[in-house]
Amino acid sequence: MSGEQKVALVTGAARGLGRAIAEALAADGIALFLVDILAERLEETRGELAAKGATVVAHAADIASRANCVDAVAAAVAHYGRLDILVNAAGIVRFNHATDVPEDEYRKIFAVNVDAAFFLSQAALPHIIAAKGNIVNVASQAAKLGSPYIVPYSMSKAALAHMTRGLAMEYMEAPIRINAVCPGTMATEIGDGLAMPDGIDYAKIARYGGERPANEAAEVAAVVAFVASDRASAVHGAILHADGGVTAG
Repeated sequence: MSGEQKVALVTGAARGLGRAIAEALAADGIALFLVDILAERLEETRGELAAKGATVVAHAADIASRANCVDAVAAAVAHYGRLDILVNAAGIVRFNHATDVPEDEYRKIFAVNVDAAFFLSQAALPHIIAAKGNIVNVASQAAKLGSPYIVPYSMSKAALAHMTRGLAMEYMEAPIRINAVCPGTMATEIGDGLAMPDGIDYAKIARYGGERPANEAAEVAAVVAFVASDRASAVHGAILHADGGVTAG
């Protein structure tokens, strides 16, 4: 990589939206440090991006652990010598009646969707400030809408959106930007293998499905890449919705 090439750490990059974000950033000429627990899929992503000319490193890790978050940031900086962009794209969702959510599932959702984003940001901020870079958190339309049967997920994404605002205010005078992008329903693998619980009211789910078809991951990734770029230099502390208009009214 050239001495001026920007570096982005992207979590959840093995598949789905995280992978699409990596592809969009690579198209903008950004060097990548990709993090995911799915080691084999992550290596596939790395190989395919490298074959297209991207500068890319894969780092398999379970970011539910704070130590692994700190280590991932340290490894990215050790490899590239800088860190300009952090994209917290990793996330998990589970469907349950609220009264049936197991404690371990609840804790895992928050560990990945909220805790990891905070601890990665905590470790990355000194490097982001030095690079005059930015952080983009991938939240969800569920951060704004009450969403049945995914209550812990909705709670975690609302927390992530508010974390974005809090950090943006705390670092208002720093030469950095901190924002969030909230996708709606997407055609990704995040829900693969997940069963709907018995006895749910599908009419309630339809209310946050939207009038338009689900977005492709690449459409949302383009928004994230824009927010992460210098073209969005005026955007700080923003919660941008890329949900096909579901949260418009």
